Amino acid sequence: MIAIAASAVLLTSCGRKKYENPITKDTQQPDKVLFDKAIKDIEHGRYEVARLTLNTMINTYDTSEYLAKAKLAVADSWYREGGAHGLAQAEAEYKDFILFYPQMEESAESQWKVCQIHYRQMEKSDRDPTQAQRAEEECRDVLTKFPNSKYLKPAEQMLRNVQEVLGDKEFKAGEFYFSRQAYPAAANRLSYLVDQYPNYSAADEALWKLGTSYNKLGDRWEDKAAQAYTRIVKDYPLSPYRDEAAEKLQAMKRPVPEADPAALAHMQFEQEHRTKVTMRQHITDPVKSMIVHGPDTRMAAKSGAPAMETLRPPTPISVPQPAGGAPGTSGGEVTVSTTGNSDIDSKPDARATGGAVTAAPGATGGQTEGPAGSTAVGGNKPAAADASAPAQAPLPTNYQTQKVKQKKQKKSKQPKNAVNPPAAATDAAAPAATGTATDPTKTAPAK
Repeated sequence: MIAIAASAVLLTSCGRKKYENPITKDTQQPDKVLFDKAIKDIEHGRYEVARLTLNTMINTYDTSEYLAKAKLAVADSWYREGGAHGLAQAEAEYKDFILFYPQMEESAESQWKVCQIHYRQMEKSDRDPTQAQRAEEECRDVLTKFPNSKYLKPAEQMLRNVQEVLGDKEFKAGEFYFSRQAYPAAANRLSYLVDQYPNYSAADEALWKLGTSYNKLGDRWEDKAAQAYTRIVKDYPLSPYRDEAAEKLQAMKRPVPEADPAALAHMQFEQEHRTKVTMRQHITDPVKSMIVHGPDTRMAAKSGAPAMETLRPPTPISVPQPAGGAPGTSGGEVTVSTTGNSDIDSKPDARATGGAVTAAPGATGGQTEGPAGSTAVGGNKPAAADASAPAQAPLPTNYQTQKVKQKKQKKSKQPKNAVNPPAAATDAAAPAATGTATDPTKTAPAK
């Protein structure tokens, strides 16, 4: 009974929460009376009635000085109502308010609440990241569009929490590929993680597995492995992988850098202020994770600038690169350009005549006459392969031991008592399998 009474009091107090943006002016103007009535309805949970009153005020007194406050109250009523539909309507109303009243102080509050809308709907790191990505975008807008508002610090911390979840998503994907010995895919995921989210709580472990992945791919990727180990020693000096990374650099005969003082101070601050998990939480967390859909952000960084730009994911190292491109970098972009010296521009009769036209020296885009009167469009002949060029080493592929596994699976599927059919029976069954196949060069004998 006590628990039921306490829950009833809690629900009543939540429904009668005071409104954040009331109008303090004491007046009996009709528009102010309607606004005050709507605010009382919002505080008591009568959201539909409050919106009807506010819309009446907006449509009746379209020149009222409280018009902006009324539009904001409509958005707040949807926000308090909650639910997927209510939050979607609240976001649309907040966006309209920011569009029409960008200079008002309440615009920063509106953007902050849009950030909270997606933050409240954020899923765990191993689930759909759509809400987390939207929350990252909206929290960035709070920092960039309203840098002087009181919501700057809360939005900055919320952005770190969101990026902890997104970073954990990339780390779990890279860790899966690493455990499956798919080192090119693991390197692609982990390299994007450490570049995009350096404040991620397990960034040092991601760098260690990134360096190990490059080592497994051979000597061709030794430089990239050394870069990963160097970042551990320099940017994560208190990491448990620091000493092993320094040993790897010494084995490669690479210099071991000194620790960055700023990075050292950052890691010390994080270790002192990180939320510690108690023994009771270790027991209750698995049960809590089955009830609460939100992610665990206790390991998120408490300091450091969050990532304000989304980097472009690198091209996997198993993808062939264009000539002159560095391994593992993005390339192969498609560009559109017009040719300035074509046969159509220089020869007006090129459209009328359908025959082959011999392109002038240096011209591009025309038709060139090929062997036996054939034509080739584009005027570019394929370059002959250079026999003196050294052979390019094959690019690494995922699941290098897949063929061996398939052979083992085939052997394990065969029953132990299986006996191979005799060769004679196989040869005898061959003509029957061919059916009516005959030699077309031979004719049937006459009867």
